Amino acid sequence: MSTEKKDESIQEELVMQQDEVIEETFQEETEEENLPDELTLLRDQVKQLEDKYLRANAEFENLKKRLEREKMQAIAYSNELFARDMLGVLDALDAASTIKESEDSNPQELFVKIKEGIDLTIEQCKKAFEKHGLEMIEANGEFDPNFHEAVMQLDSEEKKQGEILQVFQKGYKIKDRVIRPAMVSIVK
Repeated sequence: MSTEKKDESIQEELVMQQDEVIEETFQEETEEENLPDELTLLRDQVKQLEDKYLRANAEFENLKKRLEREKMQAIAYSNELFARDMLGVLDALDAASTIKESEDSNPQELFVKIKEGIDLTIEQCKKAFEKHGLEMIEANGEFDPNFHEAVMQLDSEEKKQGEILQVFQKGYKIKDRVIRPAMVSIVK
């Protein structure tokens, strides 16, 4: 081959290489141009997700605060219904305390009226307790340390050992929770 042909061939090869480099550079530039668009798109998505997260977190915190406030109000006013029901009992006791003896009143009649008033007040009180689930603990039969408190032991021929002999103070419970155990004496 002649030098001219070699030179031509080398030139052609150089031109081809140059074309390849230009084409590769063009492809890289095109890819780099697309890259900022994708990066911008991803950044926007991240911002949107951050915004959603911040809003959800703020909503959760507000809900938590509201529930805590409602819980505190429920605790503060939990006895409101019971207190309302007990107001009738208090009114009855107030009315009984204002009874005055007049000159022409019979002491026996006055005593009977006071006794009736006390009995009605006790009934009102029992109804209010019943309405709110407060029950009297049964204090007859076998002694149960879960519901009774033995304050003394006595001998008895009428009852068996461990049975309740006498009730000194009534006990009360709400559902299964003992509010006050019944104070009793039991047979030795």
